[in-house]
Amino acid sequence: MVLLEYLDGLFSYAMALTRNSFEAEDLVQETYVRAIKAMGRLRQDSNIRAWLFAILRNTWLNQIRQQRTRPQLLELDIDEKSAGLAVETAKDPHSLYVKKIETDQVREALEQLPEELREIIVLREFAELSYQEIAALLQCPLGTVMSRLSRARVKLGTLLSPSQSISKNKVLSQGALSSQASTVGLGEIIGTITE
Repeated sequence: MVLLEYLDGLFSYAMALTRNSFEAEDLVQETYVRAIKAMGRLRQDSNIRAWLFAILRNTWLNQIRQQRTRPQLLELDIDEKSAGLAVETAKDPHSLYVKKIETDQVREALEQLPEELREIIVLREFAELSYQEIAALLQCPLGTVMSRLSRARVKLGTLLSPSQSISKNKVLSQGALSSQASTVGLGEIIGTITE
C-alpha cells in the first residue's frame, strides 16, 4: 500500500510533536485510520505525503485542545534505549559508546530548540518534506519556513558545536544537520527527539 511508505517519516514527526513514543504510535495510527477513511475523496494528483502530514498535525492539534480540558495523569516511562543497548553488546563497545553519546547530544540539542524550530527541522531533515509542503502544512509563507529552518539549523549547530571532541566531521551544511546527526540512524533519531 502506498500509504505505508511514509510510516517512518510520520512517526518521526509524531515523536517531535508528542515527545512520547506511545503517544506518537497512537497519533500515527489515528492518522492512518483517518487517511484510509478519506482515501476515496483524495484527488488523483494529490501529494499523499503532504496530505498525511497535514492529517497527523491536525489530529495532534485536536488532541492538544482536548487535553486542556481533561485532568492530567502522571506517566512513568521506562528507558527503552538502555534495554536495547544490552542486546547490542556483541558489537564493538567503543562504537556503541560513541553512538550513544552522539545520540544523546542530538536529542538534547533538539530538546533545547523551541517547538516551532524543532517541528520545522524534523519536517525538513527527517521527514524530508519540501519547503512548499512544509509551508502548506504549517499554513505559513514560504519565506517563514526558510527563515525558521535557517534559524533552527544555526541554533542546532551552536548547540552541537561543543561536542566536537567525539567526531571531527560535525559541520553544518545547507542540506544536512551535521554528520553527527546523519551517522545516527533514523530509529535512534526518532528516539532522541522525545527522550
